[in-house]
Amino acid sequence: MTRIDIGRLALVLCLSAAVLTACGRKGDLDLPGGAQPVYKTVDGKKVEQVEDKPFILDPLL
Repeated sequence: MTRIDIGRLALVLCLSAAVLTACGRKGDLDLPGGAQPVYKTVDGKKVEQVEDKPFILDPLL
C-alpha cells in the first residue's frame, strides 16, 4: 500500500466513524405541533410518561 492509499483509508474510516456516531437516540425531543404530553402521577407528582418503542438497532447502542 502506498502512502496515498493509507491516507484514503484513514479518511474513509474517519468519515465512517463520524457518520456512525451521529446515529442513536436523542433525549428531550420536542413534541409535534398540537400534541399534548402524557402525564402519570407518582407519589403525588406529575411525571411525563414516554412510550419507548424498540428499534432494530437498539442492541448496538
